[in-house]
Amino acid sequence: MLHGKNVVVVLPAYKAHATLEKTYADIPREIVDRVLLVDDASDDRTVELARKLAIETFVHERNLGYGANQKTCYSEALSRGADIVVMLHPDYQYDPRLITAMAAMVASGTYDMVLGSRILGNTARSGGMPLYKYLANRLLTAFENLMLGTKLSEFHTGYRAFSRKVLVTLPLLANSDDFVFDNQILAQIVAFGFTIGEISCPTRYFPEASTINLRRSVVYGLGVLRTSLSYRLWRWRLLRPTMFSQSPTLRLQKTYYFDAAEASRRVGLPSAAEKGRAPRPDR
Repeated sequence: MLHGKNVVVVLPAYKAHATLEKTYADIPREIVDRVLLVDDASDDRTVELARKLAIETFVHERNLGYGANQKTCYSEALSRGADIVVMLHPDYQYDPRLITAMAAMVASGTYDMVLGSRILGNTARSGGMPLYKYLANRLLTAFENLMLGTKLSEFHTGYRAFSRKVLVTLPLLANSDDFVFDNQILAQIVAFGFTIGEISCPTRYFPEASTINLRRSVVYGLGVLRTSLSYRLWRWRLLRPTMFSQSPTLRLQKTYYFDAAEASRRVGLPSAAEKGRAPRPDR
């Protein structure tokens, strides 16, 4: 609990057995109320270790993708009453001890969402980020800032804190189940008028840390360009992408469902129970 807010950390996992225990050990439990892990059909011992550590664990029966993993993470966190959700990769690339600072920036009401930036503080390269990834990060971020009208240091970190309001408002079900989900949610946050803060986060690159190969990186980069252009065309009213839809059917929590009695009260009609008790009209 932080400033009266329920803090839930979600771990989107895939083959994280080698790094999960170290990541979990560094999570500041004094302010974190729950830790949830969603495993995307790993073929190692990630799930076994998570259960040994007594982490609340959810398992996809088949590999659905990184974006789909996040959707499950956020759905489960929201259903458990989370006011603030922090996504932390269990590969130990990001420092879990920064959860307190990131969650506080949201809990204070200063920001709706906070990014743990590897670029602020100039630690990305010293932390082992490959040169081609660093250059791609800088070029894509510059293009995105231009298209979205933002001034973020990077769009591609996997360390993020969200307010509940953000996650129940955005049409996240319209987003990809792949890696570009990360980029789409940021475009949505900008489109819906939410605020984004950043905090410097040193990064660690080492053999056990997760990464995507060159082919997947190219696919991701093209998806980033497409997302940014879609946002700009939407702003110019030349395109109506589903990911910027206001439809409640695309939200993780489907708030368009109502209790029958509540629905009746909203439109001033008697509920079914009230109909049964209502006097019959004179004949």
